Amino acid sequence: MSLTSDEQALKEAFIRARGYWRPWTEGLLRLDPAFLATYARYGGYPAETGPLSRKMCELIYVALDGSATHLFRSGLALHVQLALEQGATAQEIVDVLRLATAQGLDGSNLGVGILAEELALAGLDSRQAALSNEQTALRDAYVAQFGDWPDFCELWLRADPGYFAAMLDLLTLGRQAGGLDEPSRCMISLALNACFTALNPHGLRLQIRRALRLGIDRREILQVLQMTAHLGVHACAIGVPILMDAIDQTTRADVTAGGQG
Repeated sequence: MSLTSDEQALKEAFIRARGYWRPWTEGLLRLDPAFLATYARYGGYPAETGPLSRKMCELIYVALDGSATHLFRSGLALHVQLALEQGATAQEIVDVLRLATAQGLDGSNLGVGILAEELALAGLDSRQAALSNEQTALRDAYVAQFGDWPDFCELWLRADPGYFAAMLDLLTLGRQAGGLDEPSRCMISLALNACFTALNPHGLRLQIRRALRLGIDRREILQVLQMTAHLGVHACAIGVPILMDAIDQTTRADVTAGGQG
């Protein structure tokens, strides 16, 4: 079906704002063009007004769609391609996926804190001994890398130093040539903690503090926060094509029934 001049203009405006055109946007163009136009302005606002590069924006979307809390495969494929087109290296994208992998620690870090509280309430916590030389070295290595010492680190270091060492290795695995720089890594981690599919207020506060220490501008942080909300549109990305298929099936069934009448 050909587009009217208004529909064509809306399609072009959406592509300028968001950089893509998908079956769900085509469906909304037919079913609810006013909402599509509103979403284009809303979804495009951060990139249009914020300081982050297009490449950085695409890498953030790669993180959000690749997160185990979301796993939106078609969006991940789209934004990987767009990131490459914007000049991202393969190693930068791998680094993003490494950070998304480390997001699995969030539940463990929250849980070890709750465990410590409940052990104390049950009278089962033992008096804390001084750190061993090995534990002190691990703590110093973490602080040297990140510049802070969150409560969950102290708890893991005392509860299971071997696990803490393995966790530290995961978080500090050597940087590869062509990979993300430290500010970019921080913004990716900030997005993963801020996204509503895995909202982690403690981790989000930690990443914002790190971002400020790294000299990341307030406006850059705001843009990351704005972008994390965009995953909500995946209700349309999945639902609209399903609705369009259902409408087509109903129409075909009506035509068949009419022909038999």
